[in-house]
Amino acid sequence: MSAEPQAHILPDGRRLHLNHGPIDLIIEVTGGDATACYATATARFQTLLSGLVAELPVLRRPVDAGTRVTDPVARRMVQAVRPYEDTFVTPMAAVAGAVADEILAAVLAEHHADKIYVNNGGDVAFHLETGHQVTAEGPAGPIHITAGDSARGLATSGWRGRSHSLGIADAVTVAATTAAAADVAATLIANAVDLPGHPAIRRVPARALSPDSDLGDRLVTTDVGALDAAEIVAALARGQALANSLCQRGLIDQAVLGLAGRTVHATHTQGAIPNV
Repeated sequence: MSAEPQAHILPDGRRLHLNHGPIDLIIEVTGGDATACYATATARFQTLLSGLVAELPVLRRPVDAGTRVTDPVARRMVQAVRPYEDTFVTPMAAVAGAVADEILAAVLAEHHADKIYVNNGGDVAFHLETGHQVTAEGPAGPIHITAGDSARGLATSGWRGRSHSLGIADAVTVAATTAAAADVAATLIANAVDLPGHPAIRRVPARALSPDSDLGDRLVTTDVGALDAAEIVAALARGQALANSLCQRGLIDQAVLGLAGRTVHATHTQGAIPNV
């Protein structure tokens, strides 16, 4: 874990790697002045983590009418969870996506390019001009996004990922208007893929794994044993129902959910797509 922000061009000569503490970004620019774009991204990155750290006490609590933050990334995080005030979720569910959104916005404020992506450990903010597209080959299956789609963010969540999950999804990948919005939705949909009380699922309090976790004593999944086909379908159906609802509300563009080799989808135009 680096003490100071680090920046260097990767060996392929095309992509920029930015690292500071838990933040690890890969950025690529196509059809623009990559050198200038990378200089802007690096400059914004210098104070990004310190700004977030100052807001952590607020960001680790659910938002309410009195929630106030001043840091730009923190504001993105709070905005991303506002639509879910009837569900337990803190702005920390949006942190990776919000960081990617902030770096992308800093670059676009000063430069033009045909295509830019900022990948923060699998949560991605991107810019597309006409004729360009993004394909996310996530563990739950691919998502294709063109310049004509509204989505400009992708995120993946699941119990096997780097963050704790209340559910049992191997992976849920979501496309939404921003990476922060996708990040929150992927977290909540992955939580919803579940079989409460099932004896093959092991859970421990989040605090036991991470003492400062925003999840506190809520039980997070540490292992998923053998499930039969009907149980897999039932667990995925719980998550798919939430994903369809979020599509209908316009909070996400599409989602693909995976558990034990089975995949289901939701899109804002088609609703549920049959199991794969």
